[in-house]
Amino acid sequence: MGELTARLRSVLGSWDAVLLAALALVVIVGSLAVEGAASPRFWRFVTLELIPIALIALPMTLVIITGEIDLSVASVLGLTCAVMGQLWVSGITSLPVLIGMCLLLGAALGALNGLFVTAFGLPSLAVTIGTLALYRGAAYVVLGDRAVADYPREWTSGAIAPLPGTTIPWTILVVAVLAVAFGIVLHATPVGRALYAMGNNVEAARFAGISVARTKFWLFVAAGAMSALAGVFWTLRFASARADNGNGLELAVVAAVLLGGVSIFGGRGGLVGVLAAVALLATLRNTLQLANVPANALTVVTGSLLIASVVGPNVVGMVRESLRRRRLSTAPPHTLQPQPQSPAVDERIPQ
Repeated sequence: MGELTARLRSVLGSWDAVLLAALALVVIVGSLAVEGAASPRFWRFVTLELIPIALIALPMTLVIITGEIDLSVASVLGLTCAVMGQLWVSGITSLPVLIGMCLLLGAALGALNGLFVTAFGLPSLAVTIGTLALYRGAAYVVLGDRAVADYPREWTSGAIAPLPGTTIPWTILVVAVLAVAFGIVLHATPVGRALYAMGNNVEAARFAGISVARTKFWLFVAAGAMSALAGVFWTLRFASARADNGNGLELAVVAAVLLGGVSIFGGRGGLVGVLAAVALLATLRNTLQLANVPANALTVVTGSLLIASVVGPNVVGMVRESLRRRRLSTAPPHTLQPQPQSPAVDERIPQ
């Protein structure tokens, strides 16, 4: 019973629980204070906003856990939209073919990022800042200032068609399936353990036989392909292919991943917290929009949450450690269990 209580206390005191509580608070306050914030139509727009962010956040979580980052994801989305529009204008009218070509394009763009990072040893931050500008510029080269908006109605309405009996778009099921797949890879396979090992100590991971370069390369490929998939959804949702589609979306993606408890230094985090953070961001932004909060203020909110995502988990960790030490100091001596590691080793483990 004591072990169950301790485990329950640990779960309730986790950062994931804090995020879920914050999400519940936003939902309750928004429903009471903002007219229409509890309507089925409102939740439809929340879902539509979170789908592209969640699609990109899934691979971004894995990338950041390894200690890398990809800031070019929104530009990959924009270039995908532009190419999709140009292919349509050029006479390619099969949606499966268009989607397949866009996914291949996204994978190739991600592979270029991965090549620079793994083959040439360049820092991913610098590389993806460069390709952020490169890919967005290429989108304008492909499509210019034009907007391609004459897609068949069955494509655009089909992409956001609701599940039977609800207002929630069926494409959320695609996100759910992909989230389960990424979650299994990260939390239940040797590959996931290798990602955490790389984030904690890349040299130790190499000595353990992990192919660091190859693994990171394929993570960037996955990030590119998922960004392209988000670009296809973006184009069909708004029925418009433009070179500036998704501009600035990388800020929301990175904010969601870090707010979800993934350490910017790598080696820590999970997908449950990230998905909770995506839902929190989408719900908060739509609630504020419904309350007629200016767009500039929404950017301030996103930036503030990005700062909170870095500070918050550390504060929660410090509080939990303080409570743990207090319990140990007040517990009777006979109830204390021997530690599996020596104090000298424990002191070197980052809290």
